[in-house]
Amino acid sequence: MTGKDMAKTACLALEDKKAVDIKVIDIEKVSTLADYFIIASGTNRNQVQALAENVEEMLEKAGYRPKQIEGYQNANWILMDYGDLVIHIFDEENRLFYDLERIWRDGTSVSVASLED
Repeated sequence: MTGKDMAKTACLALEDKKAVDIKVIDIEKVSTLADYFIIASGTNRNQVQALAENVEEMLEKAGYRPKQIEGYQNANWILMDYGDLVIHIFDEENRLFYDLERIWRDGTSVSVASLED
């Protein structure tokens, strides 16, 4: 499974649990951290945790285990590191505060639909 395939699976998992404003950023050309960042929001702590759990479960079924997961207990920003894919799941307030879309604007925004190709 490529980074793109992992991103597609993660987006499906996020959509399944009604994530808000899913953004995929291709950072392969601007960073060695990963190929893709996914940024999404949940409306409350329980939803943020449910989003992370569903992503982890679906990627595990596809054969991928996270290198690290941070922030699950507080659930205001959960970071899930899968090597080629890094997923950021925020509550709405912290997403606005950290504004990762602005920080990583040198990356290429990728539509979720284009991951299907």
